[in-house]
Parts: sequence; C-alpha cells; structure tokens
Amino acid sequence: MAILVTGGAGYIGSHTVAELLQQGETVVVLDSLQKGHRQAVAGCTFYQGNILDEELLHKIFTGHGIEAVVHFAAESQVGESVQIPLHYYQNNVVGTYTLVKSMIGHDVKKIVFSSTAATYGEPKQIPIPESSDTNPTSPYGETKLAIEKMLRWCDQAYGLKSVCLRYFNAAGAHPDGHIGEDHTPESHLIPIILQVALGQREAIQIFGDDYPTADGTCIRDYIHVMDLANAHFLAIEYLRQNESSSICNLGNGKGFSVKEVIEKARMITGHPIPAVVSPRRAGDPAVLVASSKQAQNELGWKPQYGQLETILAHAWNWHRNHPRGYDDK
Repeated sequence: MAILVTGGAGYIGSHTVAELLQQGETVVVLDSLQKGHRQAVAGCTFYQGNILDEELLHKIFTGHGIEAVVHFAAESQVGESVQIPLHYYQNNVVGTYTLVKSMIGHDVKKIVFSSTAATYGEPKQIPIPESSDTNPTSPYGETKLAIEKMLRWCDQAYGLKSVCLRYFNAAGAHPDGHIGEDHTPESHLIPIILQVALGQREAIQIFGDDYPTADGTCIRDYIHVMDLANAHFLAIEYLRQNESSSICNLGNGKGFSVKEVIEKARMITGHPIPAVVSPRRAGDPAVLVASSKQAQNELGWKPQYGQLETILAHAWNWHRNHPRGYDDK
C-alpha cells in the first residue's frame, strides 16, 4: 500500500514526503510543478499533473494501491486570493472535489488535509482552540474552510475519514539541509529576513509597529516544517487506528513578535539585517498563537524543534547553501 501526496514537491509537502519515507512508507507524489520543485522529492514515484485531471487520478489510484491521501495541492496566498477569488475556488475547492470524488470511486477512505489558521479570521481567544469561531477574512481561508466542511459531509455520506490540520506559521528546513523553503516570489517573514542577511534585499519591512503588543509588532506562532511533517505521519497512523475524523491545530503554543524574530536572526546569522517600518497591512491580526493540545492528545504529537533559534538555524543553513533556492542544484 502507498500514500499519495498531492502537492508533494512544495515546501511542506516535500518535507512530509521525506518524513514518510523515513518512516518506511511507500510514497507517490502528484505535483503540477507550477510552484513546487522536482529536485525536492526523491525516493518515490512522481507524477507531474493537476488534481483536476480525472484520468491521471484514475491511473494513480488503480496503479499503486493507494491507502491514504495527504493533500497539500492548493493556492495559498492570502492577498492574491482577494484579487482573484475564482482562481482559488477553482484550484482549491473544485480541485479537492475532483480528488475526493476519485478517492471515493476507488474506495480510498483516508485523507489528511492541509488546512490553515486562516480559517479562524480574527481570533477572539488566545491561544486559539479548535472550538473557536471560524470567520475567514480572505477567499483563501474561505476555500480551506469549505473543504473542511465538504470532508465532514463526505464522512457522514461515504465513510471518508479525514484529519484536517490547521497550520500556523511554517518555517525552517530539513535538519540535514538537503531540502528547504523556496518560493517565487517569497512572501514568508523568515526567508525574507534571511535574504536580507544574504544581501539579496536591502532591508526587512516591518508592517506596523503600533499593534497592542509589547514592542508594537505582530506576534505569530512559528512551527518547524519537520514538526508539521511528523504530524502528517501521525495523522495517517490515527486514521489507521480510528474510525473517526478530527481537526487539529499545529503550532508551538508560543508567539514571537516580528522584532523578536529579526533580532534572533541577527544573532544566528551574524548580520545586521536592517529593518524599516511601513504602514500596517489590512487584515493582519495583532496576535495569532495556537493551542495544539488536541493534536498532542489525539495524534500523540509533540514538537521536536520548538525553539525559534533552532528553526532559524536550520533555515539559515538551507538559504546560506542555496542562495538561489533549488536553482543552485
């Protein structure tokens, strides 16, 4: 039996593939390579294609004895989703509909879904539990929440069991440095900070320093990408052992401000990393920190790389040795 990983050549997907292989799983990857990198995956069967391709899905499900699906394939930029919402509904919702329809047709009844903290919108409680209200403030968050609801109804109607994992801020790289984060364009805070350290940007922009936090900058919960990857393996094990679905947050349960992340990056890299303050961005909550008790209790998950210094050190190792990302290969 094999695990199908859609979007497996992307950032979190490729690290999850590495974790699944390390755990002795047989892995099949499906990725369009529009944003993923073929160099990021090895040791598995690879298909280049889209989850909207029903013929390709049929070929994969009939040819590989797929036991479960880990589903990453999606568009994921909040700001972009506001500009082109229909594109997000097509790729995320219709794409997942096509995938799930094929799963049910081929009697594959286990799926681990890559969801997001964006399903919560502006949180009323910190740290955020899974029982918090879900009021997304972007089409991206709305599409992820729509998929969660679709999976819930498919459980009731078809017996499709799912674990939806709501991530907070994924960061870091594989400890051995062979894979890491490479987006074009880059929009995540830590790699942008490290690009400044590498001389690829003049300064890091701080969007707002007048938030109701200790130093005035936004606070976020950073989770090591390999801890996320391990949670996906544990979610598969959960589905193997239980006849129930679940939704779990994934975060470290502690937050760091933008200024704190920059200062720690200066310590790790030994570079000054100039910073400039810019106006706030619309829709940025002051504080986003997860409660991950449910993942710990249900999945037996415990972050192994909980220190921000470790996350930054692993990210710096990757970026320093791959200043042009996978193009350096």
